[in-house]
Amino acid sequence: MAALFTDKTLIVNNKDSDELELERELIRALENKVMLLYFGSADCPRCQEFAPILKEFFVRLTDEFYVERASQLVLVYVSLDETEEKQDTFLKTMPKHWLFLPFQDEFKRELELRFSVKDPPVVVVLKPNGEVIAANATEEIKQWGTACFQNWFEAAELVDRNFLLAQEFDNVALKSITDPIRRFKYKLKQKKRRKRSQEEEDDLFS
Repeated sequence: MAALFTDKTLIVNNKDSDELELERELIRALENKVMLLYFGSADCPRCQEFAPILKEFFVRLTDEFYVERASQLVLVYVSLDETEEKQDTFLKTMPKHWLFLPFQDEFKRELELRFSVKDPPVVVVLKPNGEVIAANATEEIKQWGTACFQNWFEAAELVDRNFLLAQEFDNVALKSITDPIRRFKYKLKQKKRRKRSQEEEDDLFS
């Protein structure tokens, strides 16, 4: 899926507007994830109605307030806004983990043609290899909410990240088991040092 954005810049929707332009940054952000391409516009009444639904859908799958670990999901906003100011105003109300293309990037138009986008809002769902899972999942998201993601996850044939984490578990487990012991010993040493210092201070003034 990173191949779709080869030689492109994606911007993170955070206060710093971090740019992902290096290949390794794009791969890290996009690999082994279901990708949503959201084609929308701040001026479109149907988009205005749908955007809060999409926001809640994304947040409930990726925010640690709702889930222990974020789902393998990434969203790229493909702006159909008339001005950059309108795009920026809209994005300020959306999750900070969304990605988007620079406003002047003509690749937005290419994506619009490639996925036959005619009546926004449109949410194209893609596998990591770029194959289309759903040409427009807006109604699916409205009707089924976060339950959609499990179907996409299975269709995308992703490697479960829990499995990947399990491969590193042995080293992590050993560290996590011994860390509390080390912290406890450290606290005991600190107490002993403080006690010794207090005793030395008492001797000095006695």
